[in-house]
Amino acid sequence: MATGQAPGNPIPAMRTFQPVEHPVVVIGPQYLAQYPVELVVSSKLWTLGENDFKVSDINGTNIFQVKSKLLTLHDRRFMKDAAGNSLVNLRQKIRTMHRRWEAFRGESKEEKDLLFTAKKSKLFQFKTQLDVFLPNNKGEVPDFKVKGGYGESSCSILLGDSNTMLAQMHRLHSLKTMILDSDSFGVTVYPNVDYAFIVALVVILDEINADRSGED
Repeated sequence: MATGQAPGNPIPAMRTFQPVEHPVVVIGPQYLAQYPVELVVSSKLWTLGENDFKVSDINGTNIFQVKSKLLTLHDRRFMKDAAGNSLVNLRQKIRTMHRRWEAFRGESKEEKDLLFTAKKSKLFQFKTQLDVFLPNNKGEVPDFKVKGGYGESSCSILLGDSNTMLAQMHRLHSLKTMILDSDSFGVTVYPNVDYAFIVALVVILDEINADRSGED
């Protein structure tokens, strides 16, 4: 009876996570974990004037929810914790090129509470790519990049123009989501990366890809 592996037989590769050099905190340090965080983001495609998201962990525990008001002058999304407290509000700037979104702390619209802005990298592109800037960044190089896109079934969130991966997203397909007229995707957030920030980016990406009308 043979024991061990046959000579020359390859060993399956282990998935590794390149740790970020410094913790990535945008919304709050309470959303950092020392391990990869697996989340499921579910969106209800159409309800009465609203487009809602639910974010849960792999056990189905509700972590965040996003309430969306579509019948207002400015499209705004309110990201709340499980207790219903507003953490961030996401606001699309109207009449801007590149589909620019701004994220503010809580329910504020004040410039001092701006957390980040996100916009399409190019005016015309086949795959959605976003450039993300923190408030103190006045240069051309973004602090974060989203590559790929919701419509392309997967995407990656990277640190600046580097290859340092912060998170990955992929669409989930099931009979349940088809019956409930909803869309779900899984998000893997790497260790020491603000997972609330990553969820906010995923919501913006979803909204940009869902809205193909108007100036692009």
